Amino acid sequence: MFGYVRPPLDQLPPEEQERFRRAYCGLCHTLRCRCGLPARFILNYDFTFLAILLSGGEEPETRCARCVASPLKKRAFCGGNPALDLAADESVILAYWQARDGVEDHGFLKGLRYRAASRALWGSYRKAAAARPEFDRVTREQLRRLSELEQTKSPSLDKPADAFAQLLSAAADEAADSSLRRILHQMLYHLGRWVYLMDAADDLKEDAAAGNYNPLIYRYGLTDGAWTEESRASFTQTVDHSIRLLATAYELWDFGCWTPILEHTIYAGLFQVGKAVLSGTYRAGRTGQKKDRNVEETT
Repeated sequence: MFGYVRPPLDQLPPEEQERFRRAYCGLCHTLRCRCGLPARFILNYDFTFLAILLSGGEEPETRCARCVASPLKKRAFCGGNPALDLAADESVILAYWQARDGVEDHGFLKGLRYRAASRALWGSYRKAAAARPEFDRVTREQLRRLSELEQTKSPSLDKPADAFAQLLSAAADEAADSSLRRILHQMLYHLGRWVYLMDAADDLKEDAAAGNYNPLIYRYGLTDGAWTEESRASFTQTVDHSIRLLATAYELWDFGCWTPILEHTIYAGLFQVGKAVLSGTYRAGRTGQKKDRNVEETT
């Protein structure tokens, strides 16, 4: 995943900031325990959001331990539970296949980092795939769809965005409650569509300069990677509509203690990230770009 789904922490009270940090750290500990040390390096906000959604409205028990990020002082974190286990396994599966996809899409030299990442994650991936074979199948299938669309240089936004949306919505398949499962399918579908389009917008100038496939280039004719006023307005309307559909599904369920974090993420955080991406002030692990002050790292 890409790390775009994050709450505006400066708008949350201290107790909710700490609750989110416990969930984030809990996923990190779960990745290490279930999938091995290399898996901790793929930790991101998107799957923390997924773990929160799958939690059923209750926070897992709080534990304390030292870790690599806090070697001297014990830090509180959410203890292991089925939601964290699921989020950990699925994040490893997705990260592994994205790395393999990167190997296929780049030449030998540019593909070295993807090859190294996939090798480092191989053992973690085998464990996760054994635990979640259906999500592994869907991930491979939808990433294959994306690859085919890239090879044909499809000008459609909907087709590649749908492939990633279908992939992410499959993360809800193991939710125990059938009503919650249907709601999460809708939420994660529209979230996946938004994430894919945000990543395309974030990479627009880089892809245009390198000659890489980006659906925005072909949809709006942005050969130099620069938005026109009309294309920016059209794209903003498209991604904001996905957030509104996500919010509509969200309102159908009570998410308990996680409600403040989820509401701030959906109704403020996603819009802020979208605005920052389009204005060029957002940075998702890329050097040379500013990071929006509302989406700073918490750990």
